[in-house]
Amino acid sequence: MRRTNEGVSIVNIGQPRLIASSLNPPRKTRSKHAERVLLYMQLLLLDCLAVIGGFAIAGAIFGEVALSPTGFNVGLLVLGVYLLQAISWSSYTIDALRSLSESTRRSLAALAMAVLVVLMFSYFFKASTLLSRVAFASAVTVSVGLLGLSRFLFHMHVRRRIGDNLTDELLIVDGMPADTSLARHVIDAEAEGIRPDLQNPEMLSYLATCIAGFDRVVVSCPPERQHAWSLLLKGSNVIGEIVFEQVNNIGAIGLGRLGTAETLIVSRGPLSVPERAKKRLLDIAVTVPALIALAPLLLVVAIAIKLESAGPVFFRQRRVGRSNQLFDILKFRSMRAELCDSNGNASTRRDDDRITRVGAFIRKTSIDELPQLINVLRGDMSLVGPRPHALGSLAGDQLFWEVTERYWTRHALKPGITGLAQVRGYRGNTLHRVDLENRLNSDLEYVNDWSLWRDISILFATFKVFVHKNAY
Repeated sequence: MRRTNEGVSIVNIGQPRLIASSLNPPRKTRSKHAERVLLYMQLLLLDCLAVIGGFAIAGAIFGEVALSPTGFNVGLLVLGVYLLQAISWSSYTIDALRSLSESTRRSLAALAMAVLVVLMFSYFFKASTLLSRVAFASAVTVSVGLLGLSRFLFHMHVRRRIGDNLTDELLIVDGMPADTSLARHVIDAEAEGIRPDLQNPEMLSYLATCIAGFDRVVVSCPPERQHAWSLLLKGSNVIGEIVFEQVNNIGAIGLGRLGTAETLIVSRGPLSVPERAKKRLLDIAVTVPALIALAPLLLVVAIAIKLESAGPVFFRQRRVGRSNQLFDILKFRSMRAELCDSNGNASTRRDDDRITRVGAFIRKTSIDELPQLINVLRGDMSLVGPRPHALGSLAGDQLFWEVTERYWTRHALKPGITGLAQVRGYRGNTLHRVDLENRLNSDLEYVNDWSLWRDISILFATFKVFVHKNAY
């Protein structure tokens, strides 16, 4: 381990390692995450070829008409349903890359469901009498064989190319000896001045840049610091583990191993790669059309803000994002520029004299939040997630993270423009401790029970609370 002018240096066991900047996460020539995504895409393409190939072979034998009773090849319909089922049943996940049996089982189950759906579809639309049963059965049989063969060959390809090293792992040594030869990437926290300080958001943001891009983070630390590290790992989108010698009360959810040392798994990251991809696709699919459709409104609001008071159109403020990493949130400026509170130390009050006339209207209607669509497009935020808070936000007379240490665990997902707490009515000023606890409980419920359909339902529910009594 050596110190550089750029910040933390990462020890690379076996290969040269790039230096991590204090402002940027460690970068790799190609991360295991990126490599896995590439493998998922290759596997998906092979599946498409296997399914279509089966119907193409059967069509060549029995004639295309036998599988196209309405002029549309039924194989394309099977493929479409198959892909939906395969993605839904996690056929493109790290488990499918690791286990041939699991990979084959999930893909064949998805194909069986796709065939069943297509048969039901053809029955209800009375196309089953026109479809050649022998040709269809032959096509499915060949597709099953090709699918199984392609999954087997792909599994062999992955084993030769990567072996079992499918994840990027980081070992953080914080005052407790550990065998660093067992890890490819190592940070000496004590030498680099990194501490799990729950009262220091800047330190937590810096730490987030150090672990960004890794799938698994193992911490070796004394027992008195295990609780703090556990909370930080729970709030990060990683598999988090702590080396231990005896069982303790840090909320472990499983056991792991680093060489001969046992570890406590304290976090797994709430979303898999396919789930993160689905959430991101939803963000893009809604955000891009929304920005285009709302462009006239955004322009009118920007002009109104400039006409009423001097200063920038947008208000930028540091907020706590995913993995407790800080980012700049965008809003329409609703206060006089010279009175804006960049740290959020003074919560907005009803009839706050800092707010302009235009600002009062756009805050009441939540229009001031619309520039956050740009944050979503940039990847800082998601449409749905725990609302990002300012560093100086208070619940009564306490900072949010002073109220409860569980606060940091809400940041395991990207912050959202809207969220479960907002649609339940938990908005506005946090005058009392319970105001934060209500929001935190909703945020943690959302993080622990995420689903795409829940995101969609929260988006629809948000339309009901655009104008809210606590929005001022």
